Amino acid sequence: MKLLKLIALVLVVMTGCQDIKIKPMETVPYVDIEKFMGKWYVIANIPTFLEKGATNAIESYRLNDKGEVETYFSYFKGSPQGAKKEYFPKGFIINKKTNAEWKMQFLWPFKAPFLIIDLDQDYRFTVIGVPNRKYVWIMARDSQIPQNTYQGILSRLQKKGYDLTKLQMVPQIWD
Repeated sequence: MKLLKLIALVLVVMTGCQDIKIKPMETVPYVDIEKFMGKWYVIANIPTFLEKGATNAIESYRLNDKGEVETYFSYFKGSPQGAKKEYFPKGFIINKKTNAEWKMQFLWPFKAPFLIIDLDQDYRFTVIGVPNRKYVWIMARDSQIPQNTYQGILSRLQKKGYDLTKLQMVPQIWD
């Protein structure tokens, strides 16, 4: 059942990426990949069906010897006491000049777009988008983000064509 959900997720993300009417998504000009690695808390997102009801969502990245990004994504379903969900997709940096355009592979051979569309100069927050604008992830190094920073991110997302009514906060409730 888990495998079928992953296949469906990949197909949903990939099918929306072919719409030529949408202006191409701009990424950040450059990502220092070493600085980008590590743990990110998911602050808000337009969730995939797997992520609905997620709490304490975290995504971690580690660059391996092959230049691939080993990823660990986890969250608790419904509450911090809910069932823990874990995924281990692999990231492939597609644009080596900017390091801002990746493909993420949840299930071989399917790869979904992963675009770094906003990034704090100190690498305190980032935003990951997809070309069709159906999904987005706002992430930060800390489990909370200052309100003025969050509002700035929302403003930039709206200018990029995202429907902010679909954006959901991801509860980060840590003891």
